[in-house]
Amino acid sequence: MNQAFKVLVADSSYAGYASAICEEMAASAKARGTGIAKRTPEYLETKMQEGKAVIAFAEDGTWAGFCYIETWGHGEYVANSGLIVSPLFRKSGLAKQIKQKIFELSRQKYPEAKIFGLTTGLAVMKINSDLGYEPVTYSELTQDDNFWQGCKSCVNYDILMSKERKNCLCTAMLYDPQDHYTPAETQTDFKKKAKAYERLLNIKRLRLLGFKKKKKIIL
Repeated sequence: MNQAFKVLVADSSYAGYASAICEEMAASAKARGTGIAKRTPEYLETKMQEGKAVIAFAEDGTWAGFCYIETWGHGEYVANSGLIVSPLFRKSGLAKQIKQKIFELSRQKYPEAKIFGLTTGLAVMKINSDLGYEPVTYSELTQDDNFWQGCKSCVNYDILMSKERKNCLCTAMLYDPQDHYTPAETQTDFKKKAKAYERLLNIKRLRLLGFKKKKKIIL
């Protein structure tokens, strides 16, 4: 039987969960061997106060997941950042529910904005495709320096900079409200190309990590 969750728009009343969320974000990034833009509990509290975050709970009230909205280029671009699901509830379908809720909130608050994300995971790519995102080049993302500064905490930041912010291990995906495919179209497309995407992710990982190791040896 599937676990039931409550996925809510967060407000200041949930600020007490900010520290635990930050700790889980850091632990998850370490376990994956990838980076994540580090945020303080105070930063997440601000997102909650502004109504720019969603938080999820299990039926018994246990905290289960979180995600928040970032804006770039004066609201031209929106990123759904910091997606995290508690280890207790992973592989339950909760990540998809959170992504759906934060996507709806983003569209409500910023109806004209392009919504984008960077991911190293095929599962997240699938969720994004279900929402109408499509893979794009890095050049189609915001060029706001403040966004890319957030990648400094990632272990692969040197790869990103060596490629002049045009490539890295992450796959870029974008939802453009002015020019996008319907979720049904992107779902079908993703199913057809899933294996190809997986191969490309593996090739990119091998090549870029190989480049990183080679660079360290030279240094």
